[in-house]
Amino acid sequence: MSSRTQSWKRELQVGAVVRQKPGATRWAKHVWKPVAIIPGAPDAFWKELVREGDVVDYHAGTVTMELFRADVEAYLVSLNLTVPSVWVILDQDEANDSPSGWVVSAVTASAYEAQDALDSGENIVEAVPIPATLAAWIKEFIDMHYIEEPFKKRRRDEIRVDGVEDAKGDPRIRQESDVYRAP
Repeated sequence: MSSRTQSWKRELQVGAVVRQKPGATRWAKHVWKPVAIIPGAPDAFWKELVREGDVVDYHAGTVTMELFRADVEAYLVSLNLTVPSVWVILDQDEANDSPSGWVVSAVTASAYEAQDALDSGENIVEAVPIPATLAAWIKEFIDMHYIEEPFKKRRRDEIRVDGVEDAKGDPRIRQESDVYRAP
């Protein structure tokens, strides 16, 4: 096997740090926002990390971040952002176990997967900066599998279409005029 086919998938345990701030309106008591990730984090569920007044940072959860060779173009998009980022996706907590009402469902390096999660409108999806070591890990995976395809401009076929008489209906039935004309 070549080095290109040895590792088509990579996995890493990643913890998500979510910040709780007071809400700006009377309808929202708190605002929950993913702010960082912890590569190689142990399992945790809404463990308090830092408290500064009304602002609290939690290790909200640890999930497996997966890289697939079919998605390397999407990883390249994430690394080429102004601030290279990964995406933390929070789903509503159906079991009501978390203090926020949210659970970490995924951490992804794919900008396309994050866009899909945003389209539903039911999740919290935030880009967080990638630590340099994790960016290098993702870049190495991209370098192993990315094949740039050159742009090819399509050309029209050189088939003459002006000799064909279209819109005359069934050729077996005699017609005086175009059957699709306006009355």
